[in-house]
Amino acid sequence: MDRDNYFLKEAIKQAKKAMAIGDVPIGCVIVFEDKIIARGYNRRNKDKSTLSHAEIIAMKKACKKIGDWRLEDCTMYITLEPCPMCAGAIVQSRIKKVVLGAMNPKAGCAGSVLNILQTDGFNHKTEVELISCESLRSECSSLLSSFFKSLRQAKIKPE
Repeated sequence: MDRDNYFLKEAIKQAKKAMAIGDVPIGCVIVFEDKIIARGYNRRNKDKSTLSHAEIIAMKKACKKIGDWRLEDCTMYITLEPCPMCAGAIVQSRIKKVVLGAMNPKAGCAGSVLNILQTDGFNHKTEVELISCESLRSECSSLLSSFFKSLRQAKIKPE
């Protein structure tokens, strides 16, 4: 869907901001009534805070904008499948749907390792969708791959 592609491209712009400050390139936007109401990018290293994930930052902004902790009619677009902390916060905020740019086989909690977003027994389940556009999935994955490759290369400097 063109709409989903547009919003995921906006999340990718946020991920590039994270990369520019030396953080893992993960970006997020939250959409309400077809408008972006919040943006966030990973700032964990920059802020020296475990809580400075793109999703958490965006949710704080969205809650302030809406004036409620419930984000029931919102869709979140994230460049990478959320970690356990972010997945839990997404469930707690009652976000309706999450659209992902890439899966995270090492720590993802929207289906890869666990599926916190759709766990039976919780009071809320979130729809999960991997973006259908292959080139956007590839861009999200390659942002992360190139970031970690550059980190490895920086550690191995020839003398």
